[in-house]
Amino acid sequence: MTPLDLAVLTVYLVGTVALGAWFSRSQRDVKDYFVSGRRLPWWAIMGSIVATETSTVTFISVPGLAYAGDFRFLQLVIGYLVGRVVVVLLFVPAYFRGELLTVYQLLGQRFGNSVKRLVSGIFIVTRSLADGFRLFATGLVLAALLLASPRWQAEAQRWFPTSDPMVVMLVVSLSVIAAATILYTYLGGITAVIWTDVVQLTVYLVGALVAATILFNDIPGGWAEIARTANAAQKFRLFDFTWDIARDYTFWSGVVGGAFLTTATHGTDQLMVQRYLCSASPRDARLALLTSGAVVFLQFVLFLGIGTMLYVYYTGSQAPEVAQFTVDGRVLTDRVFPTFIVTHLPVGLLGLVSAAVFAAAMSTLSSSLNSSAAAAVGDFYLPLTEGRRSDTHYLRVARWTTAFFGVVQLLVALAAIRLSQTVVNEVLGIASFSNGVVLGVFLLGTLTTHVSERAALVGITAGTLLMLVVKLATPISWQWYVLIGSVATFVSGQLVTLVLPRWTHLGNRPS
Repeated sequence: MTPLDLAVLTVYLVGTVALGAWFSRSQRDVKDYFVSGRRLPWWAIMGSIVATETSTVTFISVPGLAYAGDFRFLQLVIGYLVGRVVVVLLFVPAYFRGELLTVYQLLGQRFGNSVKRLVSGIFIVTRSLADGFRLFATGLVLAALLLASPRWQAEAQRWFPTSDPMVVMLVVSLSVIAAATILYTYLGGITAVIWTDVVQLTVYLVGALVAATILFNDIPGGWAEIARTANAAQKFRLFDFTWDIARDYTFWSGVVGGAFLTTATHGTDQLMVQRYLCSASPRDARLALLTSGAVVFLQFVLFLGIGTMLYVYYTGSQAPEVAQFTVDGRVLTDRVFPTFIVTHLPVGLLGLVSAAVFAAAMSTLSSSLNSSAAAAVGDFYLPLTEGRRSDTHYLRVARWTTAFFGVVQLLVALAAIRLSQTVVNEVLGIASFSNGVVLGVFLLGTLTTHVSERAALVGITAGTLLMLVVKLATPISWQWYVLIGSVATFVSGQLVTLVLPRWTHLGNRPS
């Protein structure tokens, strides 16, 4: 990265922090901090939803999927669209019955505080781990961009002569990303998160379009060559009707599994539901969620198109950078797009696309920090203190809790440097099977009236145990995890109620 690229990146980071400081002026209490007083426009919430579910891993990995494969990833995105419709019909009306800070307060109203605290605790732990590792993945990308410059390699070796330059740059990258994100989230709360998400969505889409335009112009023959080479390699294949539960990205695992996954992540996860709670009405929440599905679909078409063009470009050329993402004849797909960015983007534009990588990371990380703080304060601290402290006190606690979770996720990311990639992937998988269990207990609360608090706790336990078996002892694709976990939790809660009705209702308090 040249000084100009670094200046572009620095301006972007400083700008996001300044935006957070600007929005801090309008905060009076935790409702302002966590749900923005329910006054944000639907289109801003829509942009925030899209930006939040697009991490740096998505920005880098989806083009890699198309480079090595085809367009079958879109089957999962079709499932995302179906899941959004289910959330709109099943869950959105409940979010606007009363004044909620977290979605888990609905479980407290239905089952009691034990279920609410357990599910909220599951969310906090899995979110901290998963997003800590996502931060680590982002740091890898930025460190690779820095190390592509001989100047930065020399600086790393000069200041830390006994350390691996990659580790040095990784620690620096992680610290900068975390510090900037913690600061603007700490100051501005959910209002800053959502408006910076809108900016970040614009930045990373512009960055992707710039890279795609340069890539397109670098391919001799233009679209005719892209179409010929891609068709010959079946790169535009979209549907795979193979019935194999161990296989990713089939029609069945994509549409069915993706629908359950999105119903869980967008209907019962505080990270996403918190955005709907910022809407003025159920109508605005529905509009934001459904519109985000169309934008996400087009976005993934763009990312997959970039991956296809990368395949055509590197197949038709003898570019020396191929060696940078090929090890022992095996292509490391996550390195293909970053390699092109580093070696082909002109001065200044590299800084813009680096800012796009930052944007994808910071949108997810900031949302994670604010939603984790909302769960900790709304589901634990406020009930513990019975709301007897001042608004200023709770706002101060909310901010410091946000900073605390930022430090936790940074520590997880730093710890990941010493872990193998296999361990990283396993930890990221935690969210997949916990989402199913959480969806199952929400379905118990929404679709039944006779299931009690004890039965719900049994369902959560049974669903978690089954998902551990599925995760550790079967080859089942992760795309089925939410379906399996939710069905297991729902059925277990129902069965124990039918078999042991007196025990499950013993000591049950009316909600």
